[in-house]
Amino acid sequence: MAVRTPDPDPSGDDPFGAPEGAASNPAWLSDIELTEARRRLPMLYVEGVPVRVDGMGQVTEVGILLRATPMGEMVRTIVSGRVRYGETVRDALFRHLENDLGPMAFPLLPPQPVPFTVAEYFPIPGVSAFHDDRQHAVSLAFVVPVTGPCEPRQDALEVTWLTPEEAASDSLSAEMEGGRGTLVRLALASVGALR
Repeated sequence: MAVRTPDPDPSGDDPFGAPEGAASNPAWLSDIELTEARRRLPMLYVEGVPVRVDGMGQVTEVGILLRATPMGEMVRTIVSGRVRYGETVRDALFRHLENDLGPMAFPLLPPQPVPFTVAEYFPIPGVSAFHDDRQHAVSLAFVVPVTGPCEPRQDALEVTWLTPEEAASDSLSAEMEGGRGTLVRLALASVGALR
């Protein structure tokens, strides 16, 4: 169960609230603020590789999202998003799983989730296995078992459930954005699902 942050102070005296006249979430940045922050700072992200497991805890399926980019290109990806100011990593991961997979996905998150890796995305290709034209981002990556039905929301168009072998294939990796095919392979290796 995610812990929700309280609503901002209606009097406007909240020192961490939105700037005067801003109608957005106080823990979020405007488009202009985000562009400026991305130019100067690494951004913190969480990423989740949704999986289905059998009764023995072995991964049987991996959930891969289909998403349209702002340019209209269709790409495969995983659950991903920024951590908000004042938000725990666990709450951020839960929020993004719910946003991308729907409220009935029922992710099984431990009280203190531990990432299987930390991925660094750079705007310059070739610095690492991961690339993001917009920014330098540091991402905590998790394997997350889900037990309920997944109905994509927001900008995810569909969830495709693949066997671990299909998810680790070169053909899927070529369809995934920013090097996330490598991240899926690392996820599967971390849970012993690669043969």
